[in-house]
Amino acid sequence: MKLIDQEQVIRRMKPRLFRNTFFKYLFLLATGLCLIVLAVLFGRIFIQGLPYLDWQFMNSLPSRKPEEAGIYTALNGTIWLMVVVVPVTMILGVGAAIYLEEYAKKNRITTFIQVNISNLAGVPSVVYGLLGLTLFVRTFAFGKSVLAAGLTMSLLVLPVIIVSAQEAIRAVPSSFREASYAMGATKWTTILRVVLPASLPGILTGSILALSRAIGETAPLVVLGIPLFLAFLPNSVFDEFTALPMQIYNWTSRPQDEFHALAAAGIIVLLALLIVMNSVAIMIRNKFSKRY
Repeated sequence: MKLIDQEQVIRRMKPRLFRNTFFKYLFLLATGLCLIVLAVLFGRIFIQGLPYLDWQFMNSLPSRKPEEAGIYTALNGTIWLMVVVVPVTMILGVGAAIYLEEYAKKNRITTFIQVNISNLAGVPSVVYGLLGLTLFVRTFAFGKSVLAAGLTMSLLVLPVIIVSAQEAIRAVPSSFREASYAMGATKWTTILRVVLPASLPGILTGSILALSRAIGETAPLVVLGIPLFLAFLPNSVFDEFTALPMQIYNWTSRPQDEFHALAAAGIIVLLALLIVMNSVAIMIRNKFSKRY
């Protein structure tokens, strides 16, 4: 009788084991194909762009001659763009997350706000470009400036920062707050001295990853009319500028192969910048996560 039961169990398990093995190798194949495509793409970019990646390329202004063209203006413009995006998104995003998690009452209104913030995180970037064009370029007359582009990019990544900051604050154990209240601390002191330090790794990690998206976005800048070719540096947030994605887009649209190689070199610089930012996010997370 026991032998019959074992045979039935084995017979029933065979289809499950087959499905498990099938999906295991199916997912492994999908992962392998993605890695192969990524390796081919990176290989082509590095082979094409590394010969042009030198100090002259990093320190030269754009030019109509490929042998004299550089990425200095676009790199400075990207830095100026982040000077606007970082403080706006960090102050508004973290502030909104603190209010929603620590002060706002849980009712239909806050639920409605939460749902809309989550939906805004998935809106295509070109929609934010149209919003920035209407609001900042035309209504407030900021023109094609660093300020207009920075505020538009801030709107783009703000929902992601709010959601990630909320998740980080929500992950702080309630016992931390209760212990602070038991010591006589006020609500704001508890948030400032206990909740924020404990949630800082998650907040900074999510924020830096969101800011990395802002650096690589092109569609909003195209909609705003940011110049593809600019031979001078901005002196303030009210000046016109160009950014790395726009410069790369400009070079890829040229028919000469030399400009395509310059675009590949620009992509390497952009990738290096993104890798540095992501590495900083990981180091910050590892450093502060050991304290709590």
